[in-house]
Amino acid sequence: MDPTGPLSSRGYGLLAPFRTLDLSGDLGFLCGKILGDLGADVIKIEPPGGDPARNRSPFFHDEPHPEKSLYWFSYNNNKRGITLNLETATGRELFLRLAKDAHFVIESFKPGYMEGIGLGYEMLREANPSLVIVSITPYGQTGPYSSYEASDLELMAMGGAMSVTGDPDRPPVRVSFPQAAMWAGMHAAMGALIAHYHRTSSGEGQHVDVSAQASVVWALAHAPSFWSVNRTVPVREGGYLTGRSITGAKMRVVFPCKDGYLNFIIYGGPAGRHTNRELVKWMDEYGMATDWLKEKVWDSFEIATVTQEEIDKIEEPAAAFFKTITKAEFFQRVVEREMLGYPLATAEDILADRQLKDRGYWQSIEHPELSRAISYPGPFARFSEGGCAVRRRAPLIGEHNEEIYIGELGLSREELVMLKEAGIV
Repeated sequence: MDPTGPLSSRGYGLLAPFRTLDLSGDLGFLCGKILGDLGADVIKIEPPGGDPARNRSPFFHDEPHPEKSLYWFSYNNNKRGITLNLETATGRELFLRLAKDAHFVIESFKPGYMEGIGLGYEMLREANPSLVIVSITPYGQTGPYSSYEASDLELMAMGGAMSVTGDPDRPPVRVSFPQAAMWAGMHAAMGALIAHYHRTSSGEGQHVDVSAQASVVWALAHAPSFWSVNRTVPVREGGYLTGRSITGAKMRVVFPCKDGYLNFIIYGGPAGRHTNRELVKWMDEYGMATDWLKEKVWDSFEIATVTQEEIDKIEEPAAAFFKTITKAEFFQRVVEREMLGYPLATAEDILADRQLKDRGYWQSIEHPELSRAISYPGPFARFSEGGCAVRRRAPLIGEHNEEIYIGELGLSREELVMLKEAGIV
């Protein structure tokens, strides 16, 4: 496998046939999955007995079992799986043999752990100079917090997400589904691909250092730039948007509707004025537009100078109107009228989305151990060269031990049995 070969597909996917050794825990699962989706041969390496994350809920049919974790299914598909005890000399020797023919290594141990067991960057680079090593930790490899552990809640707080999430008169809130590891995994995959691109021209590997906390910062869109640009620090505003008007006016972002919630914001500019004008026409069809709204001259409407009184005169009747329509009705009319706005989708809404269905987004993956197939989200992107898709379910514990240790490393079956009895695999 030539690490300096072209990025275009030489098999299935843009990264075929590059190999990844995935030693990571929660912070790195998504990184390995992204590389696997792009066609890399990802080998998930777990300790004997399985990764602790296999016990993470929810479970298939709500039955707690290390081979039935839907969390595990979601973030470890497109990977083969082996067990290996890196705390043993033999385990480390086997890992080095695998690393010599690998292209990526993903790990999320505490800084210094890999060096402590003799598998640090320098040793791995000596064994394979073209290897790209991706280290994902809560706060990076260096710095005053580098040795700290952190939960999703702590990372979302330290990354700044909780400082802008929630109502101003209540404590800050976290995003409902744990996301810090997802941002870290995505940025780790980006770093791995940038290093890989460099390797295709130079043959040199690199060490990619990913901080989950820093990854959360980058997830906040324009919030981190407020101080640099405006010399202001963004604060929690609940369901409102501020900072767009010199008068201090604030605009609602989320409105309740007949069967949930929708996003609609009063905007200026050509697109905003068109949206506001179309909303009034739509409301008037149902007799819910006020005389003030119907007489409003939208061509001169400027969000930068709008007052709170004017915003209230727009939003109050609009809010009453939105309560009479469903999310589907809102979205259909928004598209027809070329307006700005969208419904807030639940997981059920996404699963039933007609566009995703018509585009063949959902993929059915067989789970022989469950005697059925399960639907998975499909490719995160489509490319003109090479595929991107879910091709295999997540591995069972040690499922590919024989395939890799015997078939690829050349061990005998007797040697593999001895390694298992010794707690090495």
